[in-house]
Amino acid sequence: MKILVTGAAGFIGFHVSKYLLDRGDEVIGIDNLNDYYDVQLKRDRLSILFQQSTFKFCQIDLADRDEIQQLFADLKLDKIVHLAAQVGVRYSLQNPYAYLNSNLVGFMHILEGCRHFKPEHLVFASSSSVYGANAKMPFSVHDTVDHPISFYAATKKANELMAHSYSHLYQIPVTGLRFFTVYGPWGRPDMATFLFTKAIFEDRPIDVFNYGKMKRDFTYVDDIVAGVVKVLDNPAKVNPNWSGLDPDPATSMAPYRIYNIGNNQSVELGKFIEVLEQAIGKEAKKNFLPLQPGDVLETYADINDLAKAVDFKPQVPIEIGIPKFVDWYREYYGVEEKRRSL
Repeated sequence: MKILVTGAAGFIGFHVSKYLLDRGDEVIGIDNLNDYYDVQLKRDRLSILFQQSTFKFCQIDLADRDEIQQLFADLKLDKIVHLAAQVGVRYSLQNPYAYLNSNLVGFMHILEGCRHFKPEHLVFASSSSVYGANAKMPFSVHDTVDHPISFYAATKKANELMAHSYSHLYQIPVTGLRFFTVYGPWGRPDMATFLFTKAIFEDRPIDVFNYGKMKRDFTYVDDIVAGVVKVLDNPAKVNPNWSGLDPDPATSMAPYRIYNIGNNQSVELGKFIEVLEQAIGKEAKKNFLPLQPGDVLETYADINDLAKAVDFKPQVPIEIGIPKFVDWYREYYGVEEKRRSL
């Protein structure tokens, strides 16, 4: 297969690309290599992908309409994994236009490419943040998600709506995946696992929001990749039982599906930090703070639909995943301090 992976220099994009290359697919990666976080980390991810001759890379911004149109025309793609986006709930409070250009304008260009060049399947990244003010746990794809509480979440909800309209109008098989708090080696420096690990090693305090009482469905990146690829290999189909009298948000009369992809567990932030402290062998200095604007109290993924559709079964609990991240961090940054028991 010839597969386009957008955001290939990013955390999840790198891991998905590597998996596809390892199984024999040809991967064309695109990324704009912006400086939202350390560009060298992105380049180091790419250097691993470049070790395989079946990987090609183009530095392109999704917002560049002409470049994206030309890319689709030149490549004759089989499938697309669209992971590129401006990420981060908190940053969307400071720079909303970055989200407009990347997440909305950029996604429009991907959809237009699909309209004209008809790939077999488009899989795109949504987010657990779309659940917003929803309080019923676990979060179900069959519930409505009409109350986002950050602009980032609003752009991801908009992506789902945009994708459905194109799937309906042009019969493009499209699947959206709502990711739940992904962590693991080569992770993003702006996320809690990375921030906490760096601060603990440097003997600085960590900011613990909502006094450590937030809960997240922490999902190890290998589980995410397994789910993404299984979905990619099974293009979305029409739900023959879908009815406009009782519309199911997760399916459609078009070849369109939405799935949660998470670990199916909600873990308190305080517990997560305890496991991280054990992995590092050092107690964190904690700066307890209230909940931040745009943050939700809890995320918890109902993954039943994904399990039924592609036999998705997360394998990695935080007790295994966090030490794997810490081991990678030690090696990548040359941290010499050895782990010891608390």
